[in-house]
Amino acid sequence: MIDIKALRADPDSFIRGAAAKRMDVDIPALLEVDGRLLAARRQLQDIRTAQNAAGKEIAALTGEAKQAAVAKMAELKARAKARNDLVAELEPRFNELMLLVPQPPAADVPVGDSDADNVELRREGRLPAFDFEPKDHVQLGEALDIIDVPRGVKLAGSRNFALKGAGALMHQAVLRLAMDRMLAKGYTPLTVPVLVNESAMVGTGYFPTGRDEAYLCERDGMSLVGTAEVPVTAFHADDILAEAELPKKYVSLSTCFRREAGAAGKDTSGLYRVHYFDKVEQVILCRNDEELSKQFHQEILANAEDVVKALEVPYRVVNCCSGDLGVGNVQRFDIETWMPSRGGYGETHSASRYYEFQARRLNIRYRGADRQLRFCHTLNNTVIASPRILISLLEVHQNADGSVTVPAALRPYMAGMERIEPAGK
Repeated sequence: MIDIKALRADPDSFIRGAAAKRMDVDIPALLEVDGRLLAARRQLQDIRTAQNAAGKEIAALTGEAKQAAVAKMAELKARAKARNDLVAELEPRFNELMLLVPQPPAADVPVGDSDADNVELRREGRLPAFDFEPKDHVQLGEALDIIDVPRGVKLAGSRNFALKGAGALMHQAVLRLAMDRMLAKGYTPLTVPVLVNESAMVGTGYFPTGRDEAYLCERDGMSLVGTAEVPVTAFHADDILAEAELPKKYVSLSTCFRREAGAAGKDTSGLYRVHYFDKVEQVILCRNDEELSKQFHQEILANAEDVVKALEVPYRVVNCCSGDLGVGNVQRFDIETWMPSRGGYGETHSASRYYEFQARRLNIRYRGADRQLRFCHTLNNTVIASPRILISLLEVHQNADGSVTVPAALRPYMAGMERIEPAGK
């Protein structure tokens, strides 16, 4: 959530920010409601002050004077009720509009409409040059008997899959590799619920705008998360931390669920856009310092790049444009790994910084050395997500005989397996 004081002081910057993010929010309407709400609260406070003063006077009065004071008290009570009713009417509308106001993007975020307008920052690794007709990951998976999309669909409908044998082993291997690397860097592991309450989804900015993307358990008022970012960031909701405790650096492995409601007809085949997957997520809570946040943004991006490099797949880093950002992101860098069957790079990691946007919603604060309370800054990034990364791993490392070479970094997690061989070899 943005700071309403900042919006009052410079509404035009938030109007421009919403336009850049291609988000529809009526900021003039919000300011109008805010003004009425402020006035009603001030009037209510004045009435209560008058009630307190009148109450003290009544005790010392007698006769007609006392009757007049009692009548005045009744009038004040009626006025207080009217102001209370107005505040109760305005607050829900104010909160509704506030939750829709996006955080303006950073100055170096390119302006654009969609991911097609993202700006490439750099490329790493050499693209594979095949001297044979390469297969896509589904063809490889079926031939190697490690991916079974039809049975996944039979179990749970479209955009589902099953992994078996070496496919399941590779899936687990990339997750374990990522966890081990993050633990070696001093991140604290968390195992957290993936079925969470409304406040966690609203607090991290996934509700209300992203509600259509979530699997809802309406009977229980709960939602399945699309990323461990939600429960890990909300872990400290309503906490007041000591500045000396910061930064908090967490890593969590969880299953994630996404309806892909806005992706009808897109990437319906294979493992690119599926309804469930496993992801290792990194989250940082730090001091309220923009330069420090930028430094941690580069850190979490480098953490993910280290894992991708270990998997020996080419990738690029892009600076996401304004129209590709969510409601809370100040800036996001995506890592896109090379996927031969797509003829290009596909997004596999997203590194975001939020400044105090999420912490305001979740009420995560810390007490500084000056004893003042401040909201934390939050950041998060994918360390690895599977099975999407398997697309790159299988396709980039395939061989002419139909086998797939297992990258050296994964072999200790796959019982020393060096190649995934076709059946019968």
